[in-house]
Amino acid sequence: MKSIIKLIVDIGPLAVFFIFYTRTDLQTAILPFMIAIIIAVIVSYIVEKKIPIMPTVGAGIILVFGGMSLYFNNDIFFKMKPTIINLLFAATLLIGQYINKPFLKYFLGGTLKLQEQGWNIITKRWISFFIALAILNEIIWRTQSTDIWV
Repeated sequence: MKSIIKLIVDIGPLAVFFIFYTRTDLQTAILPFMIAIIIAVIVSYIVEKKIPIMPTVGAGIILVFGGMSLYFNNDIFFKMKPTIINLLFAATLLIGQYINKPFLKYFLGGTLKLQEQGWNIITKRWISFFIALAILNEIIWRTQSTDIWV
């Protein structure tokens, strides 16, 4: 049962966003997405009995950039959100590497069993992955239509 709820919490807000986007436009889809992400974090907290760090940080960024997009009636803020989130994740992991505390180990330690060298390798790869995603998002939203970006 918990795994079904986790799947719904993970996919639900995106499903809400896509449903609204396909029926309206980006600006109209932002508010339902923001509401769905708040509900998802609350449900995750209720089910897990702890504050989910990554989803909460992501939700905070979504609320800030989604709110700015709605307030200024400009979707550029919302399009920049994935870039900011990915760069924050990369920076957080990079700081962990710098201070010799592989943060990825704290996030995934219950899921993966690796030695220190393995955590260092996977952390470097995730840093590269997040940076690549940020660059890709910037290229796509600046050169393609909103439909392609979405």
